Amino acid sequence: MGITNVKHSLPGPKSRELLEKWNKYEADVVGYQAPLVWESAKGCVVSDVDGNTFIDWTSGVLVTNVGHCHPHLLQAARNASEDLLNNYECANTYRIEAAEKLVRALPKHLDKCFFLTTGSEAIEASLRLMKRKTGNFEIISFGGGFHGRTPGAASVGGLAGPKKKYGPVIPGVIRAQFPNPYRDPLGFCDDGPDFRKYFDYLDFTVNTDSTGSLAGVVVEPYQGASGFIFPPKGWLKKLRQWARDKNLLFTLDEVQASYGRTGRMWAMEHEDLLPDIVVFGKGIGSGIPVSAVCSTSEIFSCLKKGEMSSTLGGNPVASAGVVAVLEIFEKENLVGNSAKMGEYIKNGLEAIAQKCPYLGDVRGMGLVMGMEFVKDKATKEPAPELIKPIINNCANNGLLVGSVGMYGNVIRVAPPLTINKQEADESLAIMEKVLTSLKL
Repeated sequence: MGITNVKHSLPGPKSRELLEKWNKYEADVVGYQAPLVWESAKGCVVSDVDGNTFIDWTSGVLVTNVGHCHPHLLQAARNASEDLLNNYECANTYRIEAAEKLVRALPKHLDKCFFLTTGSEAIEASLRLMKRKTGNFEIISFGGGFHGRTPGAASVGGLAGPKKKYGPVIPGVIRAQFPNPYRDPLGFCDDGPDFRKYFDYLDFTVNTDSTGSLAGVVVEPYQGASGFIFPPKGWLKKLRQWARDKNLLFTLDEVQASYGRTGRMWAMEHEDLLPDIVVFGKGIGSGIPVSAVCSTSEIFSCLKKGEMSSTLGGNPVASAGVVAVLEIFEKENLVGNSAKMGEYIKNGLEAIAQKCPYLGDVRGMGLVMGMEFVKDKATKEPAPELIKPIINNCANNGLLVGSVGMYGNVIRVAPPLTINKQEADESLAIMEKVLTSLKL
């Protein structure tokens, strides 16, 4: 087509050789991806070592929101790395600027931040904050949630994978069901905006499971890893009020939902949420490893000097990246493009769903969507066996996609926020070609 160019079936000869070397020396424990070796990327276009070019619908797992290798971000990282690479807890000019820039960009009630390295690390910090501030230890979380693979994050997560066969999880987790409009046998999504049936169930769950040491709630604006499940409109706002009424701290995990991904700068803006604590990652550095936990001065005041730290958190290069990414958002209309192109791509996918008997649901907002595949649209029986062929056939035609889902039957749609109409049209044409030839 115009942008993509795949010369032969994947993997190409150089990719095949390098993949064999990779698997020889590094443990093969990552998820399934299309068989190619990335060499470079710009914006939404990826090139592999065999000279093939692809349109990227992954953003490196919702990371490169400003596009791959944005020149302003690259220059900021270069400049910082020539000055200083790391200085642990000592102040540096880049870290101070990053903290000021981030806090000024946040909703006004959040006036403090703390930098770490990964989303998991930031979630662990949020759990410590909730427990330390309240003096209690029980955390309410949700089935299907993913907050990371470290012990605390995996414990509050609601997926089996990060915990299976690793022994006991951290005590004090009360897990409730997350409302899923596509799969809602109990009718939890039907009676908004009060959602009386759901919150009666939540009260029952807490009343029967709690030992009386409730600290807070941790929730994602949408559940990415379990299949891009978006709760019904108004549910998050009701949950926030429910937590406030019980004097519980409310942590919103925006690790993959912020920085324009949902068509707003922060996902909390969709329902005017005022969380006590917010966790950011992925897009905050758009390829540079950095995360942050953000809250209020009053909540952070529960910690004494030395009670929170990170070896690489707030290092100069990461901090320069934080500043550069926010500057890019100030200069480029990435949030508006996310909303506009997200609607355009979603409409295109919904049209394709009319032609594909296995595409049961297209859901999402902005440039984060899930395509759920089923054996039959009436029964909604999951069809995970379709996912690997879709990934491979899309790649062979020039489109890179990945998979998620509690049942392993969802394709993620999350291109960089720089995607334009030409790239959207070409990638939609590839997806239509693949899905209309799909057979169980």
